[in-house]
Amino acid sequence: MRLNELEIYLNQLLNTARFHDYCPNGLQVEGRNEVRCLVSGVTASLELLEAAVAVNADVILVHHGYFWRGEDPCLIGMKRRRIAFLVKHNMGLLSYHLPLDAHPEFGNNIQLAHRLGFVETGRFGEQNIAMLGTLQSGALNLKALQVTIERTLGRKPLVIGNEAKPVQRMAWCTGAAQSYFEEAIQLGVDAFVTGEISERTVHTARESGVAFISAGHHATERYGVQALGEHISQKFGIAHQFIDIDSPV
Repeated sequence: MRLNELEIYLNQLLNTARFHDYCPNGLQVEGRNEVRCLVSGVTASLELLEAAVAVNADVILVHHGYFWRGEDPCLIGMKRRRIAFLVKHNMGLLSYHLPLDAHPEFGNNIQLAHRLGFVETGRFGEQNIAMLGTLQSGALNLKALQVTIERTLGRKPLVIGNEAKPVQRMAWCTGAAQSYFEEAIQLGVDAFVTGEISERTVHTARESGVAFISAGHHATERYGVQALGEHISQKFGIAHQFIDIDSPV
């Protein structure tokens, strides 16, 4: 299919117009018109771009692209190298941030829920991106939930809370969403899962009695872009490959 047709389809599917985001969603760097091979990944690092060229990708689909609010707009240093590489290889870059977090089928939050056995019952937070729910398996203690997350994501989470605490009511939001923690506490959850944690949040968890699970920014956001890439592949007959460039954060 043509690149502009793919962008139009994705913009409509993810309803990008309803979101106020920190970066442009959609086509960020134009490449060749005809798309036969799509590579997906979490972040448009130079390593991902190089890996995409190695498999003859026409376009890359990511969650973390370029041109973030507040960053230096000049094409120098790392930014120049990345964009120059895309232009040199005539390879396009599609990026979807908050729209991909929130999508009810292909979003990061719902895809993480499927893997961890969370059942969505509601939404909260900025633009209704964060999710509320319960454990499909019924109540577990915090230690058992930690083990499930570690086995599923292949990364040991940082857990603040009593290991023996029963957990049934959950809130979660992938990536860097600890700012939603206090709202989740007010909603009466037993535990909150996101990607990152700061020092102040440790004390909030201890004093509130609500467990905080920092499961990794990259680790929690691998699944939405994969699901979206597979959907595109099946719907339009485009080859798709997810390339995971590991990150310890």
